[in-house]
Amino acid sequence: MPGSVFTDAYASLVERLIELRKARGLLQSEVAARLGKPQQFVSKVENRERRLDAIELYQYVKALDADPVELVTAVYRELG
Repeated sequence: MPGSVFTDAYASLVERLIELRKARGLLQSEVAARLGKPQQFVSKVENRERRLDAIELYQYVKALDADPVELVTAVYRELG
């Protein structure tokens, strides 16, 4: 069984993160700067090479000027 980083559910979450970043007109480097991380961190997240834990997800979504609760709720609804 593959790790959860490779599931459709995780892919859906990452796609939402990418959509949020692009909708706000942010570059990967800008998100990384807000997080105090190198740009490669954001690239690895978006390419599903790096998994976010719960706290990192919260910080990542806040760096996108979005509501983490709304994001998680939307993903849960999508999963059924």
